[in-house]
Amino acid sequence: MVRAMALVDQWNSIESGLDPRWSDARLVLTVEDDKARDRAAALLAPAGPGRSGRALRFYTARGGAGVGPEAVRRMLRRLDAEGIRGSLALVSSDEATPQATIARASLAAEWDAAAATLPADWSDVLCEVELTSTDHLERAALLLAPLNPLQGSGRPGFRFRCAAALGYGASPGMTRRCLARLDEAGIPGEVRILRSLSDTHPAATQGPVWYVGGKTV
Repeated sequence: MVRAMALVDQWNSIESGLDPRWSDARLVLTVEDDKARDRAAALLAPAGPGRSGRALRFYTARGGAGVGPEAVRRMLRRLDAEGIRGSLALVSSDEATPQATIARASLAAEWDAAAATLPADWSDVLCEVELTSTDHLERAALLLAPLNPLQGSGRPGFRFRCAAALGYGASPGMTRRCLARLDEAGIPGEVRILRSLSDTHPAATQGPVWYVGGKTV
């Protein structure tokens, strides 16, 4: 006597045959025994099965639109554990809608745009470059070294100062060049100006001091 394939194994086989981009799948479980079918419907209740004769139809989706594939696996294991036998088949499936790629401006271009908003007499700015991943921190720190980058914002990235003419901070040209180096290395992120001062004149100092979070920067 050939033993019927377990329902969870049937689902594993169906899932492995789906397109890697699948988003949802409609399934039908056929159970011959009336009493076992009633019990199967109860165990599949989270999936909201619809009944049609000997068939129970239900839906699974990745991404939160329905019960997920792992939940289906757990429910079918429970059916198997109770000795419920049946045939599981795929009715149809859909692929996920491709997400539009959001084009990011280069960091050098973002710096140009941010600097263009500053008043003509700006003298000092506190800036931040936020990276998309901590994986880039070490390489970015090396490429930004001339800016004396500092961590401490709680986000993956660095803060640095820029001075228009004199005082503490990199020059605007050096700032742009360092950000362009990140672009050339394929390190994505965002650059923003956090604070700015105009027409400062350091007297026996390296420039103004900002207090952020109780610390000087």
